[in-house]
Amino acid sequence: MSKARIDDAAGASAVREATAAVDAGETAPRMVTATAVRWLLQVMADAEPGATVEVRVPPFGAVQFREGLSHTRGTPPNVVETDAATFIRLAVGRLTWPDAVAGALVSASGSRADLTGYVPVQLPGLRSE
Repeated sequence: MSKARIDDAAGASAVREATAAVDAGETAPRMVTATAVRWLLQVMADAEPGATVEVRVPPFGAVQFREGLSHTRGTPPNVVETDAATFIRLAVGRLTWPDAVAGALVSASGSRADLTGYVPVQLPGLRSE
């Protein structure tokens, strides 16, 4: 059985609502945040299939993406971890990767754990602002 996918319209709607909350310095409802993060991770994995880098946004989800050497067991060699608000800001272009790293808003380990060029992600159903 394949993993359940989030519909682009539902994902885009959740991202718009979560982004508005983050921009206002607030927190979106948990279900909205969860849907937004999971859809953004899904879009990221769809755009760059592979298993070289794992992006973790606890407690909402994680995804492996990018072609290259992959791992099969244990902790992957290239891991990026951050909170939901930071991930949403990165994914929609409200925060740059260098600024997130400089501000210690992300934990990135491994030689390929750099999301430059992967964030912001190209989002179906959302126009760039």
